[in-house]
Amino acid sequence: MVKKSKDIRKLDTDVDKMRIRRKDSEHLKVKENVFDEATLKALYDLARKGVIESLGGSISTGKEANVFLAEGKDKNIALKIYRISSSTFNSMDEYIRGDPRFSNIRHKKKDIIFAWTKKEYRNLMRARECGIAAPRPIDTHKNILAMEFIGEGDKPYPLLKEVKLSEQSAQTIFGTIIHYLEILYNEAKLVHGDLSEYNILLDPSTLEPYLIDMGQSVTLEHPSANDFLKRDIRNLTRHFKKYGIQPDEEELLRIITEKQRNK
Repeated sequence: MVKKSKDIRKLDTDVDKMRIRRKDSEHLKVKENVFDEATLKALYDLARKGVIESLGGSISTGKEANVFLAEGKDKNIALKIYRISSSTFNSMDEYIRGDPRFSNIRHKKKDIIFAWTKKEYRNLMRARECGIAAPRPIDTHKNILAMEFIGEGDKPYPLLKEVKLSEQSAQTIFGTIIHYLEILYNEAKLVHGDLSEYNILLDPSTLEPYLIDMGQSVTLEHPSANDFLKRDIRNLTRHFKKYGIQPDEEELLRIITEKQRNK
């Protein structure tokens, strides 16, 4: 029997505490769907590498993944765990199938999820390299993505949908996000693919927007890239309409894609 390291024993304790503390049916479901044997092994592997030292509470629960607060070497990090048992396989496959970076991936559910996790790591890296405010990816292993925690202390920054803005602040933030989409398209050669008020964090002090949830982001070679971009623009204009911002969506599309079209 392999002797467990101190960090791995700590992870065992952290997960066990979560199981004991969260006894209502919703949290039991989270435990069963997230912390299966394969995921626990992946967590242990990251602990061996020194990426994580302990696992904290849940930050968010999405359609395909759960995000947890964790302790890294010297600061908090976010740990995104894609659920192997309950992820929406068909929606993932749609985004990966047209991405040339993943042309050799087998179309088994587990392989798709592992590829998806790597895909988000690479997308975040490309976005940050171009100066876009997004979580810094730290490591990825199987169905787990370790990344920078965007927040203050143990509290994550609020989502755009949770913040009430003045019209002036809304105008500034909208302009920044459109600028990010332009950089993402022309420099990172990516389209976010799932952008809305649910996938943007706001720094409460500076109101700087951070783009998150970039697993769906696709390269410009993807056959549906422009359709995804149109949907991103439509989602943004719908949200900001309540602040009196009503730009022409076709004009925004032209501005974002003009540099590529003129090459």
